[in-house]
Amino acid sequence: MTSFSTLTRTLSRGLSRRHALRSVCLAATMVAGLAPATGALAQTAGYPNKPVRIIVGFPAGTGPDIVARLLAQKLSEGWGNLGVIVDNKPGAGGLIAATEAARAAPDGYTLMLGETGQLSIAPSSYNKLPYDPQKDFAPVSQVVTADFALLVNPQKVPSRNVKDFVAWTQQQKGLFLATFGAGTPGHFGAFMFGEAVKLKPEPVHYKNTTDALGGLFSGDVQGVFASVGLAAPNVKAGKLVALGTTGGTRSNALPDVPTIKEQGYPSLEFNSWFGIVAPSKTPPEIVAKLSADIIKAVQSPEGKAKMEEAGFRVTGTNREEFARIIAADTVTWGKAVAATGFKAD
Repeated sequence: MTSFSTLTRTLSRGLSRRHALRSVCLAATMVAGLAPATGALAQTAGYPNKPVRIIVGFPAGTGPDIVARLLAQKLSEGWGNLGVIVDNKPGAGGLIAATEAARAAPDGYTLMLGETGQLSIAPSSYNKLPYDPQKDFAPVSQVVTADFALLVNPQKVPSRNVKDFVAWTQQQKGLFLATFGAGTPGHFGAFMFGEAVKLKPEPVHYKNTTDALGGLFSGDVQGVFASVGLAAPNVKAGKLVALGTTGGTRSNALPDVPTIKEQGYPSLEFNSWFGIVAPSKTPPEIVAKLSADIIKAVQSPEGKAKMEEAGFRVTGTNREEFARIIAADTVTWGKAVAATGFKAD
């Protein structure tokens, strides 16, 4: 007969072996489960290790370009002065840049500073796009929003507020408003202005901001909706007059200029935004790191001050919030596009 002590030792050895076996299996399972995460962490920890390129679909000196360069400087500083290159690819209202960015390698080293027109307006205003804003891009962070200012040439237009401008234009042969291109926020903003003041403006499309302002200075058009960042230097220099701004509150860059809402047109509030997107298959760990680094850069005291000095409102959202903004604005601007009946070729 087996003694009680012998049985106990036998059971103990068996239990120990089973316990050891379970421990080994558990450890193996944990290692297998952690392997992808460990690889992702390693990938993120090494990013970036070479210069990052930010594609901008508009010329140097424009609002998107200014934002991209200010952001590039702060990101570069945060990444040990590794280098962030702003690559201007103007043309077709930003579509050329968006097409290139959508086809770029999804490794985090090619990004785009996207704007409202490219990502939320284009789906409704073009019959066929060479890219899909929803499928081809991963939202990273909305960086800033930009209010617009209704500008006039004081040498050509006697009005100094919106109501006087409306009364004056009613006596003219028509209301001609410049835009920086068909399908841009300024284009549909002109339409929304007409709806609010019961006029029917005729949009005059220019290739770029320089040409549009040239038309304003020459008197070929009576007004233009320009971003506050672009408007402020011209207004402060006395070259142009801002009749009103389109934000919900006054702009810090033009604090003496009342909003159009303040002047009796409560429905007229719109803006544009600029934000970073990456090619859609960029690893989510890199997108998350980019989002965090951008938020840190633009919400730092120096980064925020420089953006606001340039006439922008800093947001610095996370990627989920930016995705929600793009989707919501696609619906909002889609209604404006539909109301105009506009379709680009």
